[in-house]
Formats: sequence, C-alpha cells, structure tokens
Amino acid sequence: MWTPNLHQPLFIIGSPRSGTTFLGACIAELPEISYHFEPVASKAAARYVHEGQWEFSKAKSFYRAVYAWLMRLHFDADLRFSEKTPRNCFLINFLYQIFPDAQFIHIIRDGRDAALSHSQKPWLQAASAQSGKRESSGYRYGPYARFWVEPERKDEFETTSDIHRCIWAWRRHTESILAQSKNLPRAQYYELRYEAFVTCPHEEADRLLNYLNIVQFSSRERLHEAFARANSQSVGRWKDALTPEQVKQIEQEAGPMLQALGYLQGS
Repeated sequence: MWTPNLHQPLFIIGSPRSGTTFLGACIAELPEISYHFEPVASKAAARYVHEGQWEFSKAKSFYRAVYAWLMRLHFDADLRFSEKTPRNCFLINFLYQIFPDAQFIHIIRDGRDAALSHSQKPWLQAASAQSGKRESSGYRYGPYARFWVEPERKDEFETTSDIHRCIWAWRRHTESILAQSKNLPRAQYYELRYEAFVTCPHEEADRLLNYLNIVQFSSRERLHEAFARANSQSVGRWKDALTPEQVKQIEQEAGPMLQALGYLQGS
C-alpha cells in the first residue's frame, strides 16, 4: 500500500475565482480520492515547464516525485490522486503526456463574475504593489505580469485597471484549457458550468459521480451534501457591481470568449 497510486490522476482546472477551490473541497469529501490544494512545489514549477526552461524528462520526474511524496505524506498511497492548481490550465498537454490516463474536470464560470471576484483579492491589485507579499509560487502581489501574459502586452497589463487584469486572467486561462482539451479523449475531459453547479447541485453531482464512475452510495451521498452547500447568490453579481466602463473593458478584452461560451449575446 506504500507504493503511491498515480493511476488515473484527477486534475481540477479552471480560471482563478471560477469555483475551483469549492469544487476541489467537494471532491475532497470523496473517500476514494486523495485531494491536494495547490501543492506549492508543482505550483512554483509551472512557469518553468510552460516556458520550456526544464527538459521534459526532468519535469516529468519532478511532478511524479512530488505527487508520490504527497500521497505518502497523507497516508493515501492506495487512493486516487487529485489536485487543483490554476496554473495547470497551461500544462494540460504536459500532464497528459506524463499521465496518459488522467482525467480533467474543467469548471467554467461567467468571466464577468470571475473577474469581479478576482479583482476583490489582493493578488493582481495595483494597491498591493508595495505590500511586499508574494504568492506561494514566488510572484509578488500586485499588477505584475505573470508568465501567461503575452510578452508584447506586458506594459499594458501592468498599467491597466484591476478589473481588466482579472478578465485578462480569465481569458488566458480559459482559452488555454479549451485549446489543449481538443487533444484529450472525450472520456478524459469533463466540463462543468459554475452556474449549473450552484443552481442545480444534485443534478450536477450525479453527472460528475457518473463521470468518475463512483457507485458507492455513501460516497455519492457525500458529494450531494457538499454540492448542496454552494451559494447560488454568487451568480450574476457583476450586473450590480460593475460600472458600464468596467463592462466595456471586459467585453473589449474577452468579448469573443464570453460569446463563444454563451455568456454574451452577439451583436
């Protein structure tokens, strides 16, 4: 039982503030799953893998070693490994290469609500620039370009509004997932809409449980109970909280993606 089980790992992916944390906490309720929230080691390594600074063999060995260590640390070696880290949105092809039987759960949220929620956190806020705080991955809090920002737009990212940076983050994470998911077999990629998740929790719990092939009644009951704690009042908050100018910035940056996902009607 001390040989870590890295068969069919489960990755929860989605842009920041799209419900990945809550979904991960729900998945953690399943006794079949060994769930890990944003492991610091793999979170910090993401930029090096994405930018090609590490050779594939080194990156593969690193990730497998980190995940195996986490399984041993938590005495979960015989369970199914799962983690959520937003930066995995940019590493799907890599993760699929090293774990060809992996499954990915993509939670999608209206970018306007996600950006609003993100903008209320200190991570990308201009006001955090002098805080001296850093993310666990090493980036300073504030309006500083992360590895996923287009190099030619770095200055724009660092001087624009908070809400613009946050919808930018939503667009980049979401478009990266959608592009890479095309390479995945259908049985290994699952989409869950945040809005359905919080408004129809029991229906969505059944769908996800069926996808994960979890049949134990007690396990299914646990996920139903966890999903039922979702807050439906978080849907559509942007309508009252965002100014017309902020909505305009959002649509200029991410209008095509919002429209493609059905959140924005075409003109």
